[in-house]
Amino acid sequence: MNPRLDQPLRLGTRRSKLAMSQSGHVADAVRAITGRPVELVEITTFGDVSREHLAQIGGTGVFVTALREALLRGEVDFAVHSLKDLPTAQPDDLVIAAMPPREDARDALVARDGLTFEQLPDGARVGTGSPRRMAQLNHYARSLGKRIETVPIRGNVDTRIGFVRDGELDAVVLAAAGLNRIGRSDEATDLLSVDHVLPAPGQGSLAVECLASDAELIAALGELDDPHTRAAVTAERSLLAALEAGCSAPVGAFADLLADGQTVNEMRLRGVVGTLDGSTLVQLSTTGPVPQSYDEAMALGRELADEMLAKGAAGLMGERSL
Repeated sequence: MNPRLDQPLRLGTRRSKLAMSQSGHVADAVRAITGRPVELVEITTFGDVSREHLAQIGGTGVFVTALREALLRGEVDFAVHSLKDLPTAQPDDLVIAAMPPREDARDALVARDGLTFEQLPDGARVGTGSPRRMAQLNHYARSLGKRIETVPIRGNVDTRIGFVRDGELDAVVLAAAGLNRIGRSDEATDLLSVDHVLPAPGQGSLAVECLASDAELIAALGELDDPHTRAAVTAERSLLAALEAGCSAPVGAFADLLADGQTVNEMRLRGVVGTLDGSTLVQLSTTGPVPQSYDEAMALGRELADEMLAKGAAGLMGERSL
C-alpha cells in the first residue's frame, strides 16, 4: 500500500467565509480523486488584515503572497485562490494545476427595497471597492440618464451587505460567484449583464496551485481542470497583462464561448477600460476560434489589448501599479 495514501494533503486557504467555502468544495473533489484525506490550513494574508482600500495596498497579490509563501516553505501541499486575486505573472516554481469550471462571472447588485440597477433613484449611493466597477456603473447610470455616487468600501460579504441593511448605502455590488458559493444568491436584487458591466478578468474562477516539482499532485489536481474555463480566463488575464494594469486600474474583461448548435467553435473576448466617473470608456471585442493552447489564448488577449491601446486605453488607466 502506498504510505502516502494515509497522509493528509494540506490545502492552504484564506480564513474568510467565502474562501473557506471555495476551498471546502475543492477539498471534497480532491478527496474523491486521490482517496486521501484533505485538511484545510487557514492562513491570514496581508489583504485580510489591512483596512486600506485595495488600490492603496497594492491591488493584486495582497491575498496571495502568504499562501504562496506557505507552499514554498512546505507548510501546505496546495492552495486555492480566487483567480482574480492572482497577479498575471506566474512564479516559475509554482503551477496552476487546475482551473475548475467557472461560476457565474457577473457582478450582482444588492439594493434596498429589492431595487434593480435601472430602478435606483438619481443620486443613489452605491458601494464598491473596485475602480473597474465604479467606471462601468457610472457609465451605465449615465446611459440611463441619471447619476449615482460610487462609494469606496471594503470588508467581507456581511460587512458590505450590512451597509445596505443599515441604510448607509442604497446598494452594493459584489461578485455573483461569491454570493452563490456561500449560499446567499437570493440576496441579489439584480444580476448585471456583461453587456453593461464586464467582470474582472478571471472573476468567478478558482485557481488551484501547487509546487511545479510535485508531478504526482499536479496530475491528480489536473482532473479538476476545465479546458474551456482555462482558455477563457487565460485570454482575459493576457489582456490585463498586456494593458500593464494592476488591480487598481479599471479594466474589465470577459471571454465567452459561442456555440453553433451543440458545437462550441468560437470565443468572443470583450475588454473595457474607463475613467472612474464613467465619462469615457474604451470598449472593444474580438472573436476567433476557441484557443487550443496557452499561447493561442495569450495571443487573443494581447491582440485585443493592442487595439484598445490604439484607441487610447492607456490614458484612461490612471496610475500604474508598481
